[in-house]
Amino acid sequence: RFYPDRLAEGLPRILEYFATIIPDLQWDLLFEGRDAEGRAVPGSITFWYTDFWDYVVLLWETILMAITATIMGTAVAFVLSFPAAANLAPNSWVYWVSRRFLEICRGIPEILLALVFVFAIGIGPLAGVLAIAIHSAGALGKLFAEVNENASQRPVEGITAVGGTWPEKMLFGVVPQVMPNFFSYAMLRFEINVRASSIIG
Repeated sequence: RFYPDRLAEGLPRILEYFATIIPDLQWDLLFEGRDAEGRAVPGSITFWYTDFWDYVVLLWETILMAITATIMGTAVAFVLSFPAAANLAPNSWVYWVSRRFLEICRGIPEILLALVFVFAIGIGPLAGVLAIAIHSAGALGKLFAEVNENASQRPVEGITAVGGTWPEKMLFGVVPQVMPNFFSYAMLRFEINVRASSIIG
């Protein structure tokens, strides 16, 4: 049901939306306070910005949600990225389980996870943080695993030759190579999570 004339008729309504959110300040009422009933006078700074600091606090809460979710998601992704890498997994079962878990985490939309957590723990930032963190873990885990698969095996072989365990091979042979890429992907995910937290919030 797409018609060009219908689209042309609806386009001016975009401007109507912006007209409703742009402050309508009037010079003669600019510094008016509240009236006798305690209401702010339309057209004054008080009317449009009386809740300004409340908005600032809520914006900061949104950013904190994104920071917390990114840290949690990155930590889970970091741990699971090594068994989820085909060339680093201890065995095929661990690889398969790690990959499927990451797929499930990133396959469920954040908003759906948030609704589930709202039922479980109630409305609040924690539900949003957990939802975003789970999705971030799945998305970052896949990216981190692909970075691990492209890492050079020579340091790993050297640690293996001197009797290093699997965690030691990952920690000293792979992590130094992949950390710059991990950090870059985590910062990209933080940017995505700011948007997600504003929607979920």
